[in-house]
Amino acid sequence: MRGLASPTGRLRTSRRPIELPVAAKKRVGRILAALDQSIPDVRVELDSSNPLELLVATILSAQCTDERVNQVTPNVFSRYRTAKDFANADPAELEALIRPTGFYKNKARHLIGCGQALIQRFHGMVPGTMEALTSLPGVGRKTANVILGSSVGEPAIVVDTHVKRVANRLGLTRSQDPTNIEEDLQRLLPKAQWTVGAQRLLLHGRYVCLARTPNCPHCVLASDCEWEGKRKPT
Repeated sequence: MRGLASPTGRLRTSRRPIELPVAAKKRVGRILAALDQSIPDVRVELDSSNPLELLVATILSAQCTDERVNQVTPNVFSRYRTAKDFANADPAELEALIRPTGFYKNKARHLIGCGQALIQRFHGMVPGTMEALTSLPGVGRKTANVILGSSVGEPAIVVDTHVKRVANRLGLTRSQDPTNIEEDLQRLLPKAQWTVGAQRLLLHGRYVCLARTPNCPHCVLASDCEWEGKRKPT
């Protein structure tokens, strides 16, 4: 497995820098180009029409599929339209609406807490910085990066279970820690490609590079993948 790039153009192996060869830079470029061709549409698959809805949907997506969240959110968004609505929500009523997404008691508490924090500190608006977003209840770097990349327009790398799996299989990271993986991808990907590149890695993992049965024979990245578990054509 290859090492990782540092801000100074060096590879990192177990967090220790070594030189980044030209061939490695070209490989990352090929990976991004292949994903660009195979996944032209890089929209977040959570349905939303504004930053607050995206924030709510992303919180609900924890340990839940986007498909299931999209089945639940229409009723949620019709009942709760503003941060104030969430801040004043009856916990039992909100829990009942979001129950199919799992962990509904914690998620309801986070949504109510987010609504209250948005009212108290951000004039009812979803903030646009990592620091402010991660100060909200239930919002970690993953959720914050979804908002930054998709609503704010800031370069942001979302690291979910799919990105973690694909990045490790491709040798773009050697870490299982989401923050370390985010840092590794920031070093390897051009900043202009952070949002779309990470989203394409996510979608590639969701539909091709599956956890148990990856579709390696039809993978556009097969020639640049040195994963030891890569499946060969039958």
